[in-house]
Formats: sequence, C-alpha cells, structure tokens
Amino acid sequence: MRIPFLAVLIFLLALPSPGQAAMVDETEIDIQTREIAKTLRCTVCQTENIWESGAPLAHQMRDVVRERVTQGQSAEEIRAYFLSRYGDYILMEPPKRGMHWWVWLGPFALLLIGGFLLYRELGRWVAHTPAPSTEDLTPLDEESRRRIERELHSGP
Repeated sequence: MRIPFLAVLIFLLALPSPGQAAMVDETEIDIQTREIAKTLRCTVCQTENIWESGAPLAHQMRDVVRERVTQGQSAEEIRAYFLSRYGDYILMEPPKRGMHWWVWLGPFALLLIGGFLLYRELGRWVAHTPAPSTEDLTPLDEESRRRIERELHSGP
C-alpha cells in the first residue's frame, strides 16, 4: 500500500511546476521588456516600476515597451520615447545632471552638516560642563568600602 503511494508522490514531485515552465519558455523579448520596464516609473503608483505595478496604465506601458522591443528599438530609444512624453520623472533612477545632483548629493550633504553641528554642540556642552572637584565628592563610609572590596575579590 505504501509503495504505490510513494511512487505517485515521487511522480508528482518530479513534474515541473507552472513557475518552472514559465521560466523555461521566457524569450529574449520578454527579458528585454522586463529589464526596460524595471527602469520606468509607474505614473499611478509612483513608487513602483511599470513591471511590478498592477495599475492598468502600467500594463499599457509594458505593452508599449514590448511592442517597441519587437520592432527592434534599443533600450535607450524606448526610454527616450517615454522621456519625451513624461519627462525625467518617468525614470526610476534620476539622471545625474543639472538639478538632479541634489537628489544624489543632498542626503550626504545633510549628513555632513548634521554631523558638524552635532560635533560643535557637543564640544560646547563639554566645555560648559564643570568637572567635579574633589571637594564636592563625599568620602566613602566604611561599609561601602568593604562592599566594594568584597565585589572586587569575588570572581565572576
């Protein structure tokens, strides 16, 4: 009874899953479409690229990319097409030119400025904090001194 059950189980596990079949049948056009679509922003979702977005507009944009790849256009030509219609905003990675440098360098500049201000403020704080004098410290009583000695001599 167990042997036929195990044979059926092994047979079912050996069959390719639908995900594996889709990966095997993927064409060069699908690969190029996916790579280009991952670089273009969905104008509806704004935080997703058109490959991952489920919006109807993103689906239409993916179809346009696939159609242009089928026509033999390069990735740069397809991006230029979308740039002419949507501007720089359509790109998931803003170009490194003009005012876009602030997008790339702004976080680092803010981090440096914040670090400098923190360093300066901590320096002022330390300079204005008086060091305790020995006159302000109260001497240890004998019981506290014995407790410290016991703690020091008792090992871990």
